[in-house]
Amino acid sequence: MSEQTAGQAKLRVIVADDQAAVREPLAAVLGLSEDIEVVAAAADGTQVLTAVAAAGPVDVVLMDLRMPVMDGTEATRRLSEEHPEVAVVVLTTFADDDSILAALSAGARGYLTKNAGRQGIVRAIRAAAAGQSVLDREVQDRLLATVRTKAPAPGGALPQDITPREREVLALIGQGLPNRAIAEKLFISEATVKTHINNLFAKAGIRDRADAVRRALSAGLA
Repeated sequence: MSEQTAGQAKLRVIVADDQAAVREPLAAVLGLSEDIEVVAAAADGTQVLTAVAAAGPVDVVLMDLRMPVMDGTEATRRLSEEHPEVAVVVLTTFADDDSILAALSAGARGYLTKNAGRQGIVRAIRAAAAGQSVLDREVQDRLLATVRTKAPAPGGALPQDITPREREVLALIGQGLPNRAIAEKLFISEATVKTHINNLFAKAGIRDRADAVRRALSAGLA
């Protein structure tokens, strides 16, 4: 999603962080965006689940990881099982391998560190609501390093109906490039990149961008 169009519903967002000094200003800042409505705030994972159930339709939860009672990873897993229509974007100070992999495995669609600015967070919320995965650069680099260390030997087969262009896109995802950089490298539009990615994910049964990185590495494309 880019700019809100006339008559278009706002994205309904819940902000979850155990620190009020972070949670409340973040909710206020996000509420300044014309296409975002912060419908609830939560201090732990159990409050997130309660808020999602009580707030009506929710598009995105902006989720801290280290929270009392129920942490953000468990809350993400529960949301993925009970409310798969709700996208989770992690916003945390922690960018270690275990935290990243646990959150993505639990179903998080995005992972940002708290160094991300307001515009980056807003872009991530919009992208997650549109079904796209968003990882900030530090997280991408750590994920790539981890996957390269643990990836199986090259040669993993991809479906035969994947086109040469889709293989190129997968290779560039495997290098950690975001959609805009892929578009520039291949001299195509971002919309075309998204179409290739959607087709690629459907053909190869790829779940998300982290899974795409793993598949690119196992196929020897990155």
